[in-house]
Amino acid sequence: MSDPTETNGTAGAAESAEPAKTSGETTSGRHVRVVLVDDHRMFRTGVQAEIGRTEETGVEVVGEAADVDQAVTVITATRPEVVLLDVHLPGGGGVEVLRRCAPLMADAEQPVRFLALSVSDAAEDVIGVIRGGARGYVTKTITGVDLVNSVFRVQEGDAVFSPRLAGFVLDAFASTDAPPVDEDLDRLTQREREVLRLIARGYAYKEIAKQLFISVKTVESHVSAVLRKLQLSNRHELTRWATARRLV
Repeated sequence: MSDPTETNGTAGAAESAEPAKTSGETTSGRHVRVVLVDDHRMFRTGVQAEIGRTEETGVEVVGEAADVDQAVTVITATRPEVVLLDVHLPGGGGVEVLRRCAPLMADAEQPVRFLALSVSDAAEDVIGVIRGGARGYVTKTITGVDLVNSVFRVQEGDAVFSPRLAGFVLDAFASTDAPPVDEDLDRLTQREREVLRLIARGYAYKEIAKQLFISVKTVESHVSAVLRKLQLSNRHELTRWATARRLV
């Protein structure tokens, strides 16, 4: 894996017919420094290629991280304006990154703002990171153009959500009652919940592995852990359990 604090070089030089650009100037007329936090290197590489063409998009990727500890180190060192944060990370997940970076978010002069970027569209994932301090949540189906625009909106202090996900947040914060605690569900890690939901939706192990960028063996391990923790015998019981809790 590349050095998590590795910075991204500026895109190719402007054509000779164009006037020289001053430092920080881009063709878009705007600029934002971003850190990518995701445990899949190929995905980070893809996002970098899609939005990190600084002179075209105005987005400068100043660092990357693959787990919670790396994320906190890189964010603290580079002080980006926006962090693109995956929800599911080794070391405690995106919520743990937010917790440990709370002083940086609260900095009045140079706040670090977070935009969750995840494959998950689960209500509890969305609500969890928003309560943790993220300014928005978009799924990985977002286009490059929309992601760039979302990053700049978050930089400016706006809240940004994929349309369907905004409803989760409105419902959660409109209620004056705290959501009920599900002790069984709380036993599961965020990744186990994600696998549980896909199993309950009828996905095969290979399909889950492809969607979550993990191996089939890892999927099997997560399913075994879920069955053991919930004291269930097979995926059919698991599906009924998830349906009864409206997790599908």
